[in-house]
Amino acid sequence: MTTPVEVAAPWHDRYEEILSPEALDFLAELHRAFEDRRRELLRLRDQRFAEFAAGRLPDFLAQTAAVREKEWRVAEPAPGLVDRRVEITGPTDPKMTINALNSGAKVWLADFEDANTPLWENVIGGQLNLRDAIDRRLAFTSPEGKQYALNDGPLATIVVRPRGWHLTEKHILVDGERIAGALVDFGLYFFHCAERQLRAGAGPYFYLPKLESHLEARLWNDVFLLAQELRDIPRGTIRATVLIETFPAAFEMEEILHELREHSAGLNAGRWDYMFSVIKKFRTLGREFLLPDRNSVTMTAPFMRAYTELLVRTCHKRGAHAIGGMAAFIPSRRDPEVNEKALTKVREGKTREANDGFDGSWVAHPDLAPVCREVFDSVLGDRPNQLDKLREDVSVTAAQLLDIRSTPGQHTEAGLRNAVSVGAQYLAAWLAGAGAVAIFNLMEDAATAEISRSQVWQWLHNDVTLDDTGEKVTRELVERIADEEIAKLGGNGHAEARALFLEVATADDFTEFLTLPAYERMP
Repeated sequence: MTTPVEVAAPWHDRYEEILSPEALDFLAELHRAFEDRRRELLRLRDQRFAEFAAGRLPDFLAQTAAVREKEWRVAEPAPGLVDRRVEITGPTDPKMTINALNSGAKVWLADFEDANTPLWENVIGGQLNLRDAIDRRLAFTSPEGKQYALNDGPLATIVVRPRGWHLTEKHILVDGERIAGALVDFGLYFFHCAERQLRAGAGPYFYLPKLESHLEARLWNDVFLLAQELRDIPRGTIRATVLIETFPAAFEMEEILHELREHSAGLNAGRWDYMFSVIKKFRTLGREFLLPDRNSVTMTAPFMRAYTELLVRTCHKRGAHAIGGMAAFIPSRRDPEVNEKALTKVREGKTREANDGFDGSWVAHPDLAPVCREVFDSVLGDRPNQLDKLREDVSVTAAQLLDIRSTPGQHTEAGLRNAVSVGAQYLAAWLAGAGAVAIFNLMEDAATAEISRSQVWQWLHNDVTLDDTGEKVTRELVERIADEEIAKLGGNGHAEARALFLEVATADDFTEFLTLPAYERMP
């Protein structure tokens, strides 16, 4: 006899449709089967960091050399995931859900992670929106009276991104303890929508964030196997794309694909979290891993170039899709000059990705989907992808992946101000319930907030002197800039965000993820 699952949160309209007794029992089964392994893998992350701090830098794993040397391929692309030339990302609120599905993109990354604030209403409301969208009954009217509805024709394929393994859901308790947020997001969607998606000619598809090793991919694969067994869904129906957005994972791409091979849909190159991971993992090793202004670290930096080329080579060697990074620009209705400059950069980035062999790429706004599609159309033509572009010319070494020092750029006051302002503004919005926020014509999410605050922490703890002013980065300087930047914003609501930003950007001990203390401040 199972112990009842406790939902320690309000039940709003229609919540019983998602939080049914059967769905909660399903979550409990997943939690009891995998919670011990999840915690052990988080302990292994800490152990690995201790090795880095002791000077043992990452390398390709000797113990898995046989995986890299053998001949094997992942499963054939699933329906709806053959052509992925344009993917749009965003949270699962009703307006974004409708706009993303109508955008003309091939895939929508329906985000419960970095572009979402895990307010209880967002967690469960997002599940309702996805189910209603699959049933084609989702509609939305804005406070201004504007109406949104799904098109009658083809919609983007839904790929859900659950939270990372490190986050828990405080509103659902199993046997008195919190369940992993990842299992909540995955489990509720799979329970309610797997069969719906199969009937619609697609399937239950996922993006897996923040993985740091092939062992974490193995855990996800075992979750998939059990979930399919419990719901009587054919083995291999689930497909998952893994974001290679942590530095350790870059050394285990083939192993990650191998662990998930019957469920694999490829890998994605995530720029901001990858930069964040560089700082986080090597924060004790001094100036060797010091990054310049965050906006000057582009995908053409040597260490980023090595990582993306290795990703394409790895994916296509194994028959898997390689998906490029985010175009985060938000078009302005009032400034055509800003649009022209930004769209030129977007086009250049997408052209580089398409020519490198990527099969598709991300955009953050529907207005960017046509640009991305045009670029990939020009390279792909009538082909749905370029899995046949094997990039056998690519051979990347550990030293190239670790070559942070040669990254061009400076440490400037403008860069410091931007990091402080973006971090504080984003946290103010996050605490208020918005996880994707337009700031300075860019779509900021938790990943970009992480690089902002971690860069401030890195400069502060490495006694950086700003190249343009000659001023040393100190706590006093960071606090003064925070006050000045927040004063520019006007209004109220930034005091808590300022305090939280300074806590995670200036403390002696580095907070693993800013969303951990931020989540505890939320109801």
